[in-house]
Order: sequence, then C-alpha cells, then structure tokens
Amino acid sequence: MTHTAGDVSARLPIRSDLDLVWVRQQVRQLAASLGFGLVDQTKLVTAASELARNALVYGGGGQVECARVNRAGTPGLRLTFTDEGPGIADVEQALSDGYTSGEGLGLGLGGSRRLVHDFEIDTRPGGGTTVTVTSWVSPPPRQREAR
Repeated sequence: MTHTAGDVSARLPIRSDLDLVWVRQQVRQLAASLGFGLVDQTKLVTAASELARNALVYGGGGQVECARVNRAGTPGLRLTFTDEGPGIADVEQALSDGYTSGEGLGLGLGGSRRLVHDFEIDTRPGGGTTVTVTSWVSPPPRQREAR
C-alpha cells in the first residue's frame, strides 16, 4: 500500500454511544467532501461504525484519526482506530466469516475488511488494538454514448 502521508482532518474520541454517532457523521462528511459516491460512503461509514463500536465495547474506548490521503492522484480516506484494551487473542478467528460476539452490527472485523480497500490490524494481548482502513474514491462510471 503506497500513498502519500495523510492530511489529518479529525481526531475523534470514542468513549460513549454518542461518540459513535459523531464518528459516523464525520466519516460521511469527509467521504462526501472527497467525492465518494453514496454507495462507497455507506460502505465506509458502516465499516467505521463497526470498528468504532469494537473500540468502545472491547477496547474500553479509544479514538479514531481521519486522514485524507492520495495515491497516484486518487483521493482516499484513511481511518485509524486505536484502543488500549486487552487486544485480540486470535486475530484469524476474529477475521473469519461468521465470527461475532453478538454485540456489534454482526459484520465483525471480517465484514469491515470487505467494505474497504485496504485493511491493517495491529494487536497483541494486553497491548491494545489498532485497525487502519483506507478507501479510495472510485471514478464515476462512464456514460454510454448516445446513438
């Protein structure tokens, strides 16, 4: 994954359910301002919602850093969720399809990973978790020429 350093647009705390609402709103606004289409905005907001909830429920709270990034002229949005919780003991299990604790949207980490273009996770038992996701603006579909 090669891209330029991000322009940090926001650092948002994740300490309560109200913060989850604020994270969703800010991610949607940033994605729209970068030119994401409605479907891609929804995918990114859904992933952000799940990851923010994970940081709150399993990590005891944390923060998300939102950064505008660019790769070969294509704008994107990178979201970095961090917490200082207990970490994830079995990352492969947590990323597997069908794995859920029953607390979130039912997507889990694997579902969030499928909703974004780039997904990285750094966790260790007792050391917290950092999940970084990036989505890139897709070019608009070409219109068919009139005949």
